[in-house]
Amino acid sequence: MQLETERLILRRLEDHDAERLFLLDSNPEVVKYVGTPPVTDIKESENIIKMIQQQYKDTGVGRLAVIEKESNLLIGWSGLKFITKEINGYNNIYELGYRFIPEFWGKGYAVESAKASLDFGFNDLDKEIIYACAHCENDGSIHVLKKLGFEKTEEFEEPDGLCFWYELKREKYSSN
Repeated sequence: MQLETERLILRRLEDHDAERLFLLDSNPEVVKYVGTPPVTDIKESENIIKMIQQQYKDTGVGRLAVIEKESNLLIGWSGLKFITKEINGYNNIYELGYRFIPEFWGKGYAVESAKASLDFGFNDLDKEIIYACAHCENDGSIHVLKKLGFEKTEEFEEPDGLCFWYELKREKYSSN
């Protein structure tokens, strides 16, 4: 599966993406609000790729590598994940997520890549609702979710603090 936007290509993660994924997930600023410490060994990134590749096989979806067309570099990941483990009382749901290398923050890539994933979820997967969550202090992620039209419906506690729960219904989504 591959999605394309004006500036980005979203494709399945591949084994050779480990170095760029390590650059992403070893940065403390990137993982500040995700409840996991920065990775310290590229083997961890290789294992994350294998786990996501298994999700592709098991559920048909998973986070996608985001490639900037201009540089041809992996600049982060974005996409839908089928959540089977309970989170905030929900399971067997589609959740939107994204993560980018800091030098690519503030360029609109999160919104651009998320729209491609939401279009896929609502149109190709025919989903009625897509969920997302963000740590209450993660202003950047909260801004992206609001810009996409997500509505905060709940708050819940995670081990790393208070999180906001968002949902976006198909009838309220506009890809414009």
